[in-house]
Amino acid sequence: MIRIAIVGQIGSGKTFVSRKFKYPIFNADEEVKRIYNNNKKCFTKLRKKFPNNIKKFPIKKFELRKIINQKNIKILSKIVHPYVRLSLNKFLKENRNKDYVVLDIPLFIENKLYKKSDVLIYVMASKKKIIQRLKNRGGYNKQIFNILKSQQLPINKKRKFCDFTIENNLGRNNIYNQVKKIKGILNDRNSVRH
Repeated sequence: MIRIAIVGQIGSGKTFVSRKFKYPIFNADEEVKRIYNNNKKCFTKLRKKFPNNIKKFPIKKFELRKIINQKNIKILSKIVHPYVRLSLNKFLKENRNKDYVVLDIPLFIENKLYKKSDVLIYVMASKKKIIQRLKNRGGYNKQIFNILKSQQLPINKKRKFCDFTIENNLGRNNIYNQVKKIKGILNDRNSVRH
């Protein structure tokens, strides 16, 4: 199994690119939502840390937004990340017979989840496009955006880890063509290995 990790800035279009590969995907953001909705243990731990903000299960995202600052994001991550990691391990186990899987994990490099054999793809988008996308999603908050961004490695450092870059400023067809090209390269490499 070859793990393809999609990395890039918040709002760069990682999830959109991930889906274009048409391989099994582990989406960390979706997983976090699932944990907030279904995991009572996680809720209990978070309520203990933030009793004034987190009162009822399931956890509401807007409640969490109120507590996000530089200090709290670290506490939040410490509690939630182990659950995400468990889900990731389960996903990898379930898909171990697949040729490829896609990992859409925002802090993949920062949390040292990568292996030497992984294929890392950097999704690049202009600042203007990123802000536009985040505003379209709703709930854009510049302060929260900057705090989340501060958790990530600077772009130039992040790109050094990557095998490929996908330019995401030019429309959907362009993404499709770039993904197709990368899939072709990976399939060629893979057939040489076998």
